[in-house]
Amino acid sequence: MAEQELHETDAQAQESWQGNESGAQLATETPSEQHTESETTKKSSSDDDFGVSIDKVEAVLNANVDKSALTPQMKRMIQRQDDNTKRVEESIKGTKANPGWFVPVFCAFMILGLIWCATYYLTGKYPIPNINSWNLAIGFSSVMVGFLMTMWWR
Repeated sequence: MAEQELHETDAQAQESWQGNESGAQLATETPSEQHTESETTKKSSSDDDFGVSIDKVEAVLNANVDKSALTPQMKRMIQRQDDNTKRVEESIKGTKANPGWFVPVFCAFMILGLIWCATYYLTGKYPIPNINSWNLAIGFSSVMVGFLMTMWWR
């Protein structure tokens, strides 16, 4: 008897906390039916784990809900979301970026150096015929300029 009263008290507390009809249904069921019902809800849906539907949470996160009807937890969630948004916006404002030509230029230096060295290896005297092994120095230095530029890439 005391156990049944305990279950009814728990169901009434849950009903007042959730403010929906599921608590009223639990209060009218026997304890064995309550246990079976809770097992099926755990398996079928995790929306009601905290007594708040996903729709309500999404409405809070999208800030299109009546703020006077919110629970204190939801108000704190909105405040945290606003604080996180401000923090991210401030960190984005402080970030310096390279101009749009920077990445194509350092990629071009590296590719040009690779092509220069490959051309010298395949032909033995080109791209500049009379400087011989200095062609490799020109190719490798071009590749190194490209790699050095990557260190300043933001």
